[in-house]
Amino acid sequence: MLLLLLGLSLALKPFASLVVLLVLVAASLVVAGGGELLRRDSPGGRHRRVGAGAHLMAAVVVRAWPGATIRVIAVAVAAALLVGGAADLLAARHLTATARYDAVVGGATSVVLGVLALAWPDVSVLVVAVLFGARVAMAGARLVVAGIRGDRVPQLAARRPRAGRRGGWLRLTGSVVGAAVAVVLVVVSVALQRNVPHPDAFYDTPEDVSAATLAQPGRLLRSEPFTSAEIPSGAAAWRILYTTTRDEGRPATASGLVIAPVSAVRGQGARPATVVAWAHGTTGFATGCAPSILTGGLAAGAMTIQDLVVERGWAMVATDYVGLGTPGPHPYLIGQGEGRSGLDAVRAAHRLTTVDLAEDTVVWGHSQGGHAALWAGILAPTYAPDVRVDGVVALAPASGLPGLVDGPGEVTGGALFAGFAVSAYAATYPDVRSSDVVRPGARILVDEMAGRCLAERSVVVSALTALSLDKPVWSGDPDSGAFGRRLHENVPVGPVEAPLLVAQGTADTLVVPTAQAAYVRARCRSGYQVDYRTYEGRGHV
Repeated sequence: MLLLLLGLSLALKPFASLVVLLVLVAASLVVAGGGELLRRDSPGGRHRRVGAGAHLMAAVVVRAWPGATIRVIAVAVAAALLVGGAADLLAARHLTATARYDAVVGGATSVVLGVLALAWPDVSVLVVAVLFGARVAMAGARLVVAGIRGDRVPQLAARRPRAGRRGGWLRLTGSVVGAAVAVVLVVVSVALQRNVPHPDAFYDTPEDVSAATLAQPGRLLRSEPFTSAEIPSGAAAWRILYTTTRDEGRPATASGLVIAPVSAVRGQGARPATVVAWAHGTTGFATGCAPSILTGGLAAGAMTIQDLVVERGWAMVATDYVGLGTPGPHPYLIGQGEGRSGLDAVRAAHRLTTVDLAEDTVVWGHSQGGHAALWAGILAPTYAPDVRVDGVVALAPASGLPGLVDGPGEVTGGALFAGFAVSAYAATYPDVRSSDVVRPGARILVDEMAGRCLAERSVVVSALTALSLDKPVWSGDPDSGAFGRRLHENVPVGPVEAPLLVAQGTADTLVVPTAQAAYVRARCRSGYQVDYRTYEGRGHV
C-alpha cells in the first residue's frame, strides 16, 4: 500500500515543490530498491540486486546532494533506470516463457526512459514524476491485489519458484504498455527536435569588419536577396546584417528583413518607398528564433498584412533584434536594446544599394514589438536623430512589465513569457540572478522554456509544462529586488515626440485591457499625448 500511495503521489503531483518531490522520489527509490532486494522468487538475483542497489544509491544521492535540484533528481533517477534496465536485460538470460519477455521489454523500457531523462531535462520531470511514479504505483497495486486475494507476497516469500514463474501474462501486458509509451516518447522527441531552427553563416560577423566599424551603429555589414512564401507578389526582399548597440553603448550586431515594392527597386524606375519599421512580437529568446530564420517567421512575429503594406507602396524594415539570429543575449522586454535594434535597422536599410527608401518612417510594433516601438519613439531624438520618425504605433504593447510577468496562473502563457524575461534580464544585468526569483522546483523548466522558439514544435512541451504548474514559478514577489527594479526601469515611460497610437483588444488575455488603460492614463497624467483606441472583442493577435 505504501508503494502504491508513493507512486500515485508522484504521478499526480509532478510539479510539486522541490522538497516534496525530493522526499517522494527518494522514498519511492528506497521502497522499490528494498523490495527488489527482499525478492527471492526467481533466478537472475545477482543482476536484480545490482538494479536494486542502483535505486538505493539514487535515493542516497537525491537526499544527500547539497542543494539538490530537479536536474540532480533527473540524473539520479535516470541512472537508476539505466542500471535497473540493464540488470533486467541481463537477468532475462536466466528466465523462461513470459518472464523472459517481461524482463526484456521492461528492461529496454527502463533504458529508453533513462536516456530520455538525460537528453531532455524538462521532459525528465515528467519521466521522473509521472512515468516513474506510475511504475511504482503499478508495482504497489500488484502487491495490494495479491494481499486481497490472499496470495503470498512474493517479496517476502521464502521459497524459490521455477524460472518461468517470474511474472505472467498480466505483468507482460503491463510491460508492453510501458514500452509503447516509451516508443511514443522517442518518436515524439525525434519529431520535435527535427525542426529546431539554427542561424547559418550569414549571421556571423564578417571577419574583415574592424572594431571601429562595429562601434558605429546602423552600419550595413551584409545583405542578400531573401525568398519566402510570405513575401507578397510585386515585392522584393533582402535579409540584412547590421551594427547596433546594447545598453550603455556596447557594440552588437543584429539581423533583419527589408521588404519593398518592386517600384522602389533601383534600376526599375525606383520610386522612394515610405518605411514601416516593424518590431515583431515574441518569437522566443534563444538564438535561432529570428523571423528571418523561422519558417513562417513574419506570421510568428504577428506580421500578417505585409501584402497590404506593399500594395500601398510602402517598404517594411523588420528587425530581428539582437540575439535571435546574431550572438546574444536577446534583450527581451529590455527597452534600450529593442529600441536601438529597430532604429539601427532603418539606418542600415537606407545603405542598401538595391532599393530606394524615403525618409518618412513610422515605427510599428506588436506585443513585445509594441514595447520596442514605444522605446524606439523615446530614444529616436537622442539616439538616432537622423531617423525621421513620423509616428509610433504600438499594438497591444507589453507596457506594464511587472504585472505582465507576474502570476502565470492569471495570465495566459504567463510562465512561458516569464521564462523569456528572467533569462534575458539575468543574462543582461549583473545584479539579476534567476535563482533569486525562480523557485528551485521550476528552474530547469524556466531554463528549458527559454531555449525554445514559439514556432518550434517542441514548444508544446513548454506549453504543457506551463499549464501543468500548480503554483507560480516565482520564489517570492517578482516585483521586488533587483529583478523588480529592472522591470520598472524598462517600462516605456519617457516622452514620445512623434504622434503615438496605442491599440488594444478588449478580449486580450495576455496584455490585459485594464493594465493597458492604466498605462495610458499614467502617460496622459504626465502630459504626453496618446491616441488610445480599443477594439471590442479582439484578442492579443
